[in-house]
Parts: sequence; C-alpha cells; structure tokens
Amino acid sequence: QDYYVVILCPTEMDAQVRRVLQIPMWSQRVIYLQGSALKDQDLLRAKMDDAEACFILSSRCEVDRTAADHQTILRAWAVKDFAPNCPLYVQILKPENKFHIKFADHVVCEEEFKYAMLALNCICPATSTLITLLVHTSRGQIAPWEAFRQLTGTKQTLNRESQQSPEQWQKMYGRCSGNEVYHINLEESTFFAEYEGKSFTYASFHAHKKFGVCLIGVRKEDNKNILLNPGPRYIMSSTDICFYINITKEENSAFKKQEKHRKKHESKLSYHGASRLPVHSIIASMGTVAIDLQDTGCCPPSGPTLALPSQGGKEGRRPSIAPVLEVADSSSLQTCDLLSDQSEDETTPSDDEVSAGLEYAKGYPPYSPYIGSSPTFCHLLHEKVPFCCLRLDKGCQHNYYEDAKAYGFKNKLIIVAAETAGNGLYNFIVPLRAYYRPKKELNPIVLLLDNPPDMHFLDAICWFPMVYYMVGSIDNLDDLLRCGVTFAANMVVVDKESTMSAEEDYMADAKTIVNVQTLFRLFSSLSIITELTHPANMRFMQFRAKDCYSLALSKLEKKEREKGSNLAFMFRLPFAAGRVFSISMLDTLLYQSFVKDYMISITRLLLGLDTTPGSGFLCSMKITEEDLWIRTYARLYQKLCSSTGDIPIGVYRTESQKLTTSESQISISVEEWEDTKDTKEQISYRSNHRNSTSSDQSDHPLLRRKSMQWARRLSRRVPRHSGKTAEKINQQRMNLYRRSERQELAELVKNRMKHLGLSPAGYDEMNDHHNTLSYILINPSPDTRLELNDIVYLIRPDPLAYVPNTSSSQKDSFCNTVGQDTREETQL
Repeated sequence: QDYYVVILCPTEMDAQVRRVLQIPMWSQRVIYLQGSALKDQDLLRAKMDDAEACFILSSRCEVDRTAADHQTILRAWAVKDFAPNCPLYVQILKPENKFHIKFADHVVCEEEFKYAMLALNCICPATSTLITLLVHTSRGQIAPWEAFRQLTGTKQTLNRESQQSPEQWQKMYGRCSGNEVYHINLEESTFFAEYEGKSFTYASFHAHKKFGVCLIGVRKEDNKNILLNPGPRYIMSSTDICFYINITKEENSAFKKQEKHRKKHESKLSYHGASRLPVHSIIASMGTVAIDLQDTGCCPPSGPTLALPSQGGKEGRRPSIAPVLEVADSSSLQTCDLLSDQSEDETTPSDDEVSAGLEYAKGYPPYSPYIGSSPTFCHLLHEKVPFCCLRLDKGCQHNYYEDAKAYGFKNKLIIVAAETAGNGLYNFIVPLRAYYRPKKELNPIVLLLDNPPDMHFLDAICWFPMVYYMVGSIDNLDDLLRCGVTFAANMVVVDKESTMSAEEDYMADAKTIVNVQTLFRLFSSLSIITELTHPANMRFMQFRAKDCYSLALSKLEKKEREKGSNLAFMFRLPFAAGRVFSISMLDTLLYQSFVKDYMISITRLLLGLDTTPGSGFLCSMKITEEDLWIRTYARLYQKLCSSTGDIPIGVYRTESQKLTTSESQISISVEEWEDTKDTKEQISYRSNHRNSTSSDQSDHPLLRRKSMQWARRLSRRVPRHSGKTAEKINQQRMNLYRRSERQELAELVKNRMKHLGLSPAGYDEMNDHHNTLSYILINPSPDTRLELNDIVYLIRPDPLAYVPNTSSSQKDSFCNTVGQDTREETQL
C-alpha cells in the first residue's frame, strides 16, 4: 500500500475489474487508464518515466498464444524505448520467445515453469503445491474447525481407534503454509551470525534447532549466483547473503527471553552455544498475527547427538546420531557418500543392460528445441534413437513392439497427455533425466499427443533414454491401454490450448475435467496430475456428489474467499495433495520479485530449470519402518546433515480420511440407515434385516435383488440374535454395493484389453486411494513426529562438487564432444 498502481489496458474496464476497484482499499490506490503501451502519450499519462517498476502481462486465454507473446514483446520494447531505466517484469507464454526480451530484469515463462513443475510432481509428490505455497504471502491459515464441524451437519462418525481429531491435518497444514523464503546478510543476522567460519550444514542444522528456521542457500557478495545447499565443504562468510524458510523474516520477529530481568547486552553473548541459549520460546509475528513456535529450551542432556545415556531404561538405548561437524573433514565426507548413486551407475553393466542397450552416458543434450534453454547435465544415449523407434505403438525394422507391455520396462511409466508437442514439453523431460537422478530409478516417459510431433521436436528428444510418443487422446480407452496406463505410476494431463478460451467463464476446463473424472473411475490406483485453466474448477476434480467432507470444505473455501484470502482453495483436497495445478497460481511469483528479486532464481533452481555449479537440487526420500527410530523431524535433520549433507525443507504426509465418505448414493443411504439403527437395538435382527433390504433399496431393483440373495445366504449361517454379526453383514453388503460399479468398470477395461491383444494381468481395479488425504508440511517444527510413508523433501548437494579431478575429466569426455556439437548447431 506504499505505491499507486496504474493499469494501462487497451480495452474498457470490464465489470469484474470495476467491482474490485469499488473496494475502498483499492479505489484510492489503483488507477485504470485505457490506452496503448505503444503510444508515448499514453505512457506519459501513466507516468512510465517515473515508475518504480513496469509489469507486462500476457493474455493466457488467447487461442493464438504465439500472437499474444508477440504483443507482449512489442509492449516490452516500447516501454524500454520510452523509459530505459524503468525495471521490467515480463510474463511470456512460450519459451521460444524468451530471447526477444532478454533485456528485461525479470522474466517468467509460463510453459517452462509449468512443465518442469508437472515433471517434478511425478518424483517429488505435490511439488506444485510446495512451490505455490512458498511464493504466496500467507499468514499461516488455520481452518476454523468449529465452523467445519457445523458445516458437516453430523456427529462425526469416527472410529473409536482414531485418537487424533480429523481437523489436525488442517491445523498443521494451515500453520506451515505461512512459511516463505527470506534473505538476510549473515553478519547482521541473529539467526546465522554465530556460524561465521562454520560449514553450511552446521549452520542450517543449528539454526533450525534453535530458531525453527530452515537455511536453504547462500550467495556470495561478489557473485550473483545463488547456491542451494552448497554442502558441508562450504564455509560461511560474514558477507554472505543467507536464504532461509520461515514464517516471517527475521526483521519482523520478536524474541521472548527466558528471564525478563536479563540485560540487553548479555542477550547477545548468550546466543553462543546451545547450552546457554536464553530463548524459551520464539514468537514469529507479522502484522497482528503471532505464532508461538515450539519450546527450544528442552534439549536432551546428551547434546547434539540426541542419544540417551547407556542406562536408557527398560526400552534400552536409542540409536545415537553423529553430531554435525563445524567444519567438514575428509573422514566425514567419506561417510557422506554423496556419489553413491553415481558410483552404481559407473559400475560394469549387467548382461541384461548390455543386451538391451541401456548403457547411458552423461553430458549436455546435443540439441535444444529453442534458443535460451539452460544447459543441464543429463543421462543421454551414446547414439540417438531413430525416429521410427520413438513411436511406442508402431513396430519398425529395429523393433517389433506395439504396446508398453512388450517393452518390459522395470520401472513404472510416466504418461503425459498433451494436445501438441510444444517446445515447453522439452522442460518436462530434462528434469526427469538430470544426471543426479539414479539411473536405476529412471521412469519411462510416454507422450500421448493429439497431434503428431514435428521433426524439430523429435530431434531434441531422441538423445534421451526411454522417451516415447504416441498419437492418441485420453478420451479414447484403446489409446490409453496401448500407451500403458495400467503400468503407469503417474498420468499428467496438460491443459489444451484450443480449449483455454470459452464463451462462458470457467467452462474452458470442462472437457479436461470430465476426461480426468473418467480416468479416475476406470483406473482408481492411478495417480493423476491435472493442469487447469481456472483454479476455481479444482473443486470438480475427483468429484463425488454425496461426499459430505468435500462439501464442507467447499463452504469453508467460500468463507475464506469472502475474507479476501488469496489462497482460499488451499484446503481443497486435490490441491493439498498436489493432484491439480493451474499456471495462474504462479502469477504471484512475478509480483514477489518486486520485493524479493531472488525468488525467480530460487524457483528455477528448485525445479531444475537452471543448474549452477555447486548448487544442490530438489529430491525426496520416503520414511520406511527402518527409519522410524529417528522419531522426530529434528533428529532427521541432524541425521541428514551429519551423514549425507542433505537439507530437509518439508514433509508430504498421507493419512486415511477419518470421515466416512460415500462413493454412491447407495452407500450413503446405507450409512444413514446404520446411524438410525443404533436407537433401535431392542428390535430383533430379522426385523432389522427386513427393513434394510426393503426400504433403502427400492430405487435399485437389481442391487436390491442381489443384496437379498447375499443376506439370505449369510442369515442361514449366523444366530439371529447376534447384533455384532448383523453389523458385519451390513458392512459386507455395503462393500458389495460399493464395489459393484467398480467391478462393472473393471470388466469393461479387461474386455477392451483382451480385444486389443493385451494381457489384463497388470490391471488392479480394487487398489485405490479414495479414502486417503495428503498434504504438505513446509518447514515443520523440530518436534514433529515422523510417520510411516512420510515423504521428506530434500535439497541435496551437487554430487559433481565433490568429484576428484581425475574422475571429473573422464566424466566430461562425452560432455565436451556434445558441447562442441551444441555450439555448432546453435550457430546454424
């Protein structure tokens, strides 16, 4: 609110903008001018020559997105010509148009960010939600559970075994959503000043232990490149700029001392050493919001090793964790084993790999589909694949495979459904083939395209291993089965350009939503990631009309929107789980760059769009039963920093949905009958059974007949007076009703597979995740308990930063030859 905002638009003000500008908060600060950026007199009216910044936005809903970019380029040139000193923030749609606006101070290319984010969603679940929450300004929203409980309208039919209230995930998720990325100079920081001369991992671990902040990167004073987790060999300097994740920036934080009578000059000295830490609790405050962080003064007496004494009580001694060293030495780096994955890749290949031709090299891709793409070290083939072999469903003279099953892939597929193979799709492949991804974990990539790709695109992808394409559509079941949907781990559905504009608002996503709903019903075990044009339409993803839980969340979303929240949709289950994404969610990234000029760079590094020597990368690890001995997030932080040098930044958690949700009207009616049944326990089992089979299913004669036959068979084998058995019978009946539709769909899929000559062995129609919910905890408190199957987001150090010179020269041999080819082709 310290600035006036001038909107310069060639069209008249529409009704939606007029309504916004009628709000008193904006009416005094926002000025709307009708005019053109190509006319100097209009730029004079807008006082462009005196502006602090100029944002040039593209019209993403245009049918011809290339034409929209051309208009954006002309506007950027006009502003640069009229006001050369005005900082430019430009939004461009297609990556091939980036080089025309290289002079701009900050550029966000939608297709680059979109495809890289969707790719990382496949290997690091909900990366899109993680990035969206980090680039939004939030107060740490907590869903009002009392209102939520009233909106559900029932007594919460919960299992007695569940000790945790079902709103707990909303509290944790909402509180952690307030974390953002901030920066501060090390010598001016209370968080990091004491770690001058210490290693980066030492500073990151102890800052999180003391203050709950997560140090993720640094930038040297004389260098513009940001390094994410430079590793244990990086020594912190007083002039370093530190980048950290926290609820609020340090300048806005207030600290409560353990003893109020302690003098101010003593507080500075007492920060040296964890044993003398005077901080009893830390208050992170922004505006009128104050959030109490966990008590950091209750550290175990064993110090940083987090190990109990040898007389550990009846349960015995807990496994100890090595301390994080102030300065890494050679012995500690050997235990880090940062190149374990790479050493496995360089071992002698097996006979199977040799026969299948799976010997990969590492280097820079020889061909880029557009000018301006950042070179990335990748897994590559020694020789490019002939174009005929890239077609998944067509045999050729080199192989006779005609479906995904015939290839015998060891890892599950990643399928991308898109309208055309645009240049941005290249950025989906590169992060999944980056050199730091273990070779044995590479997933085959299948591009399901509505239109055949051009030779220009095939030239770019033919060097990558296990990348195929197929011409088809997701609304055709035969095409889905041929491309291997039954063997897929993830299905990415990209928004189609031809449907982005519609006569009726928000109808642009209609076809995508219905197609995804069909996929959801046919292949319930498939993880589907969908891109939408309008974020408001995410409420239709995996839609179930009688789901009381989702309906209650919908009412909460409306309340949040009325309050003016810019993240009103954050509690929607598809968004929290990372199963839906809209590029408009990243609009805030460009605006945040006005205050935080480093946000675009950090986001590009996290997504793998840029690679800086010495900078780490985003990956994930899964908590297994063998890892549960670590118990808490703080102990995991220490274990990672002391062993591999990884920095955890958050947790992706999946848990069973506590509220009973229905999948059909039949199951809802059965549940309602069971709720009323408790008040009639004196009635005999026979009458209960007769009522349930006659009244509730009158509208479904086929299911009623099946249920009566099922119930008669069971009633002959059980005592009539057993109430527990009656409940078991009703539960079995309800499961039968729920699965009847699934079994019908399963038969449809299996029959089509047999018709196409495909084996239905890999199709599992009963394995689904309908009754689970997933969410992200960004930078959770140190005492957060780890749970089984938690997925931890990590920033792992650059493995090449620790490679000896001899081995690096060998590794770069292929890279150098490829690099020469790249330069030659770029000049052409």
